[in-house]
Amino acid sequence: MGIDGEAERSEASEMRAGAAGTERSEGPDDASGETASEKRHASREDERSESSNRDDRAFPGVPESEDEDDAVIVPETSGAAPRSREGLDHAREGAIETATDEGCGPDTCTCGEKTAPDAEGRSVATDGAGVSNVDETGSLGNLEFTEPSENVSQDVDNGEPDVRVGVPEGVDLDTPTYSIRSEMNDIETPDEKTWFMELDEAVIDAGRCIQCGTCVAACPSDSIGVGDDDLPELVKMCTGCSLCWDFCPRGGLRYERQWKITGGEDNVKGAGDPITEFSAKVDDDWTDGAQDGGVVTGMLASLLEAGEIDGALIATESEEEDWKAESFLATTEEELIENAGTVYNQTLALGNLDLKQWEHKLPDKDWDELSLALVGTPCEIEGIRALQDFDWDYQGHDEGIGAVEYTIALMCTKNFNYYSLMGEQLEDQRGISPDEIGKMDVLHGKLMVYGRDGEMILEEDIENFHDAALKGCDECADFTGFCADVTVGSVGSADEYSSVILRTEQGVRAWEYTEPKLDYHDLEDKSAVGKLQGWDKKKAFESLERPFDPDAPRFIDYTDHAENYGTSTNPHDEGH
Repeated sequence: MGIDGEAERSEASEMRAGAAGTERSEGPDDASGETASEKRHASREDERSESSNRDDRAFPGVPESEDEDDAVIVPETSGAAPRSREGLDHAREGAIETATDEGCGPDTCTCGEKTAPDAEGRSVATDGAGVSNVDETGSLGNLEFTEPSENVSQDVDNGEPDVRVGVPEGVDLDTPTYSIRSEMNDIETPDEKTWFMELDEAVIDAGRCIQCGTCVAACPSDSIGVGDDDLPELVKMCTGCSLCWDFCPRGGLRYERQWKITGGEDNVKGAGDPITEFSAKVDDDWTDGAQDGGVVTGMLASLLEAGEIDGALIATESEEEDWKAESFLATTEEELIENAGTVYNQTLALGNLDLKQWEHKLPDKDWDELSLALVGTPCEIEGIRALQDFDWDYQGHDEGIGAVEYTIALMCTKNFNYYSLMGEQLEDQRGISPDEIGKMDVLHGKLMVYGRDGEMILEEDIENFHDAALKGCDECADFTGFCADVTVGSVGSADEYSSVILRTEQGVRAWEYTEPKLDYHDLEDKSAVGKLQGWDKKKAFESLERPFDPDAPRFIDYTDHAENYGTSTNPHDEGH
């Protein structure tokens, strides 16, 4: 600011000082030179002098005391009589009795206070307004309290939180939506900040969720949980960090780019760029209950035995619902064998990497010293690989994400919604109850169901069960688990054998621990694996609404995704 500005400030300061002086000046007010302050002090002195000459000063009644006079302190009062509360709206009935005689004495009162003798004949001064539990003599009575209500609250009808209750008949009220936040603040949500609500709009509500659980693991505030419908849901406030969106294989994660980041330039061609491939089986009695050759169970048991891992996150059958898969941390060979086999619904495995829930099963060592194996579908392996590439804080799942050192992918064309497959398709339409089933398999384009006695009770084209499949699986081009250390499946090998693809040095290490227990040879039919992988890619290209580009950036902006899929760019501003 220049000289003119300085002059303006100086002039304004002088004006403010002048105005203040008009109100607060202590300068001479008249010819005598006496200031206003001095006049006020003189006036107060005159008032005090006049008051001291009065003989009719009023004091409250004071109880008699046997102490020396000097020990009794009597508060000073002004000469003005206390104001009576008689006639006020809130005066208590009977609290004020005013005598007609002038002057206050031990037994009479004209000032609005009440004075009466107590039980021993002493004078007692009481509050003119009265006290609810003190009588006219000053005796304290019993206190009475209103009992609080129990088990009584607003009747919300256990309904939805955005539905009004107790609305009078004939009255139509609009319940405010989330958009009221924008209206009140007059601020639009920035496009670069992505919330769980965007993920919900574009993936979960759109029926594209593949139930991998990556969003649950990615959340740095543990704000995402799993609902009764086995879908991710918000369990506390979202901070808008964008991580749930970024790492979702159907949202912000360009999964084909993750293939190249994990396995190199050639890992996007054909069935990927493996180190070697085998057809193998474990030659042991327990393999009768395993899927195909039991290689996954044998490999995990070998890693446990060698002390390479402290546990393996696998699938187990729910105790409440037959053939419903749930995540389970196996820490012994017995637990692995007991849970051998395959179930055809997701477990949201990555949503179960909070090691505190498994603390009772893990050895007593620091979290960062634990080592785990993870068995999952290709999308789950894509998710864990992407999470491990970034040294961020994933809150409750942080130690679990870091502990995963071995990953085994199961060959997968698609997965199913448990209730649609087992309830609607098999039980309702085909009369096969889940408790009758001993084993299920998808092989050669067929869904095969076996009874508990081992006899096949259903063999039908897998296409007939398309309505029970997860819609998001149609967009997946990863049949063979491009990001895993080891891939295991049945395609390309004879019955009772598993096809094993070793993709990383860590996968070779796991194989070396397991090899002494295996009956194995070169992969019998590599072309079968390649053909099915090609078919899977073709179906994905037809279903994807975005370009398939392994060279593009790993993360897809929500605005770009919304443009391709036609979803709302700011669903929270539109009352989502």
